[in-house]
Amino acid sequence: MAKKDHVSETLATQWLKARQIAFTGHAYAYQPHGGAQHSAQVLGLDPFTVVKTLVMQDQDARPLLVLMHGNRKVSTKSLARQIGAKSVDACTPETAHRHSGYLVGGTSPFGTRKAMPVYIEESILALPEIAINGGRRGYLVRLAPQVCVTLLGARLVQCALAE
Repeated sequence: MAKKDHVSETLATQWLKARQIAFTGHAYAYQPHGGAQHSAQVLGLDPFTVVKTLVMQDQDARPLLVLMHGNRKVSTKSLARQIGAKSVDACTPETAHRHSGYLVGGTSPFGTRKAMPVYIEESILALPEIAINGGRRGYLVRLAPQVCVTLLGARLVQCALAE
């Protein structure tokens, strides 16, 4: 295996390959705090099709993942109501790393350290293809959004707010 190919191998891509999921990898120059908007811009993608993976927690500090369009925010009040929680908040970067095993900016929903419930913004499933973090900073994978439902058991929510 070429060294370049080996560099792009992550826990997330290993997880996808083990389940024979078709995807393509796309490396880009990571920019701290650039987020999905930056990756979309440098890869020439619509930020609506770049899906960010957010590690959040409920009022009892139980972790959960939220998959959201790159140019939208999560209405935590709406999300909490839909999942039957009193409240939902973003985890600190340290807590997110502890739950997911990934660094913030490189969080993938695939191959996480802990199994967590996954919630996906419903409109993401209408897209033919999404770009989502591939398990390290500066690396996205493109695949069918239905993979998030069929393999992660992601539950549909409607909690997107304009950024």
